[in-house]
Amino acid sequence: MTAVQNGWPAATRTEIPMLRAYRLWFEHARRCTDGCKGSPKAQDGCEDGRQLWGTYRLARIGRATS
Repeated sequence: MTAVQNGWPAATRTEIPMLRAYRLWFEHARRCTDGCKGSPKAQDGCEDGRQLWGTYRLARIGRATS
């Protein structure tokens, strides 16, 4: 039996900050009609896309953003 079947709470999965930042940028870039979609570089995208990419770059080197 699994933990859920036994009535125990399921273990929560914590998302790694770097992967979360990349996922947020990727989801934005796929749907963005202001310049991110189809752009060869993240720096060529819209303001929101560039900000999300900057957050990813900081998370990649281990710096937290608030």
